[in-house]
Amino acid sequence: MAGAGGGGCPAGGNDFQWCFSQVKGAIDEDVAEADIISTVEFNYSGDLLATGDKGGRVVIFQREQEVPILKPMDLMVEASPRRIFANAHTYHINSISVNSDHETYLSADDLRINLWHLEITDRSFNIVDIKPANMEELTEVITAAEFHPHQCNVFVYSSSKGTIRLCDMRSSALCDRHSKFFEEPEDPSSRSFFSEIISSISDVKFSHSGRYMMTRDYLSVKVWDLNMESRPVETHQVHEYLRSKLCSLYENDCIFDKFECCWNGSDSAIMTGSYNNFFRMFDRDTRRDVTLEASRESSKPRASLKPRKVCTGGKRRKDEISVDSLDFNKKILHTAWHPVDNVIAVAATNNLYIFQDKIN
Repeated sequence: MAGAGGGGCPAGGNDFQWCFSQVKGAIDEDVAEADIISTVEFNYSGDLLATGDKGGRVVIFQREQEVPILKPMDLMVEASPRRIFANAHTYHINSISVNSDHETYLSADDLRINLWHLEITDRSFNIVDIKPANMEELTEVITAAEFHPHQCNVFVYSSSKGTIRLCDMRSSALCDRHSKFFEEPEDPSSRSFFSEIISSISDVKFSHSGRYMMTRDYLSVKVWDLNMESRPVETHQVHEYLRSKLCSLYENDCIFDKFECCWNGSDSAIMTGSYNNFFRMFDRDTRRDVTLEASRESSKPRASLKPRKVCTGGKRRKDEISVDSLDFNKKILHTAWHPVDNVIAVAATNNLYIFQDKIN
């Protein structure tokens, strides 16, 4: 166990002044597939931070109250599975979400969403099934799903067609008919071969208040008001400069990368990842945004993170990086924001970076 962050201010003042806290991971250039971090998340209090990797390992960090330091310790807890919920999915599970009733949770794969009771392991209830009778007629798949943070009967799921469906389990046991359907009409003039691929939603997250939800597609993050289905209330461009690179990104399969997104504790700011170990922050109140980099070069204690800028053409300034120089093998797919303080966790391949608000 090790300290997982320093003190921070309440997550409300988003001046984007961040400094390095600590990094955990190997420096090796050749990273084994099993060591790549596949998820990162704080618990509800923010005292614990968990990461999982592709090798099936889960590591839990505990936050210390004084200026945290990383020190080797003997294994204090050896985890063993208490329950195994099996044989309910044919395809890879893409989402797990615990309900606000603390008794049930959902699991989703490409075609189905199942509802489980935490005390019953041998059966589940199928609440969404989009599998057609003839698989050749399949036009979309489920990409993410999540329960509402306060209403235990409500959940949403997103699709590869860029749509989000909100379902109410009170209306029907099988939620094939959604209560609300969120979709932004596509501009016909901008349609291309890549339109459907880049519109696929890779993540959906309710705000802590439950009033909004956020979706991430390949190029942008969108914020939706649950009371308005026709269009998002906010659209934040993450790396629009890659639009001209979609052909090469398709050839190297990067266009299929699944970026996640997260809210800060007060829902006033959002964060998501990009390439070259860049990650983006957006202040919803001031409409300011910043690009920061998770790098060992700036991993000195309390070292300030300098905003990064990408140059798309013309003369490049000294503090800019050319879009042609971006490293697409370095990508930040998973991020987490402390539920109370301005402390963030960023997973960059096999390294976990912790940053905190510079003011504190």
